[in-house]
Formats: sequence, structure tokens, C-alpha cells
Amino acid sequence: MTKLSVIVNHYRTPEILKICLRSISENLKNADFDWELMVTDSATIEKTQEMMEEQFSDVIFISAKENIGFGRSINIAVEKAKGDYFFIVNADILVEEEGAIEKMLDYIEKNKDVGMVGPKLLNVNNTVQQSCFRFYTPLTVICRRTAIGKMFFGKKVLDNFLMSDIFKKKDVTEPIPVDWLMGSAMMVRRSELEKVGVFDENFFMYFEDVDWARRFWENGLKVVYFPNSQMYHYHFQSSKKKSLFDSLLSKYARIHIKSALKYFVKYKFKNAKYGK
Repeated sequence: MTKLSVIVNHYRTPEILKICLRSISENLKNADFDWELMVTDSATIEKTQEMMEEQFSDVIFISAKENIGFGRSINIAVEKAKGDYFFIVNADILVEEEGAIEKMLDYIEKNKDVGMVGPKLLNVNNTVQQSCFRFYTPLTVICRRTAIGKMFFGKKVLDNFLMSDIFKKKDVTEPIPVDWLMGSAMMVRRSELEKVGVFDENFFMYFEDVDWARRFWENGLKVVYFPNSQMYHYHFQSSKKKSLFDSLLSKYARIHIKSALKYFVKYKFKNAKYGK
């Protein structure tokens, strides 16, 4: 029986995908349980197809002609996966720390009240990358997308969103419950998806991870930041702009705002706080 399905979400960066797959395979090569490695590939290009066939023929490769979005991409893989647990990552994740994946798996196995767990993410210069947050409010989005975020009031709003009261005081070294985890790396238990559900495909890009975490909490399952495992994330914030004018012109910022509106409407603009 397959214990773990590692699902890698990818979009047109085959050289980065290659590094990711090799790091995961190396990290799990001595695991004492059965596992499988899967790639869900949106808008597949020839270079990616050839690389997978020639260098990763043992990896389950699921391709799509169009960009179907993160949520849909992962949902398709979940339907085909055999594991009791799913470790979902983006292709720009590099797993170098020995036993990083196994430590996460051991933790979620032993803590039945935990439904989702995510590792500490590092930037390429070894600084800690923010990967867990408090839930968005409409004011959070405004402060992130406009110059208001630079003002005293806006900074207080963003500090709360970024959990600065916890992360700026000390280096977090123990698992802590958080409102939501960045979708770049997260582990969940198959058995709980029956009540929580898979990703909401109404979110093409952004907020699908926020929504999923909120549904875990609403079903009595904790979402936990797990700093005992760490991984590198080559994250590029292409949507970050300083002014409202820039936000309206930026493709990714517009998608972010559209997804935010869908999220707020879905929860009837009600705020929530479950984690630290």
C-alpha cells in the first residue's frame, strides 16, 4: 500500500522542475514506506514532455493542454493518487534537508487533530520566507496593494497579517497553529478530504490555499506551521506593486484582487481567526 503521494504542481519551467524532482527523490530514497511521485503540468510544452519521458519515466506525469490553474491541477492528481497522505508542492521547492519530508509525515501521523502541516520555507540566501499568515480581511488586501501599507496604520494591519508579533520576537522552533499556509508546500491526510473537500476550483490562482485552510479549521482540524522541517522556495513575487495604479495594470495583481473578492463573498465578509 502506498503511504505517501508527492504531488508537484508545474507550469513551463522544466529546468526548475528537474531540480525539484531530483531533490525529492534523493530525500525519500531511504524511506521505509512506499511512496509515489507525481507531476501535474499545465499548458505542457514539448521540452517538459521530453524531459519527463527521457529522465523521469518512473514519475507519474499528468499533462494538460491549457493552464488549468493550481487548484484544478492538484485535484486531478488527488483523484489518481494512491497515497494515504498527500505532500503537495510547487515545482520551485527544493528539498535538501535530510528527512525533511519524513519528519512532516511522522508529525501529522502522530497528531490526529492536525489536518494540514507545512514546513519552514527558506529563500535562496537562507533567510526565512514568510509562509504562514493570519486570514485576509478586505483591509489587508488594500494595504498590500496600495501605498496605505507604507503608512503607520497600514503597517499595523500588515504586521498582524504577517504574524509579526510572533515571528519578529524570536525564531519559531516549535510547531504552531496558524490560520493558513502558503500553498507552495503542504501535507494533508487523504481520509479527511471526504469532509473538507478538495481545492475550490473557482479560485484559478491565489486564495485557493487560504480557502482550503479555512475549511480545514471549520471541520475541526488544525493547520500547523512545522519549522522542524525546512525547504528552499525560489519564490518570485511578480504581483507585488506599490501603487493602486500599478495594481490595476498588473495582470497578477488583478487576478489576486479578483480571487480576494471571491473569497470574501464566499464567507460573506466574515473574519476568522483560528491560529496563533
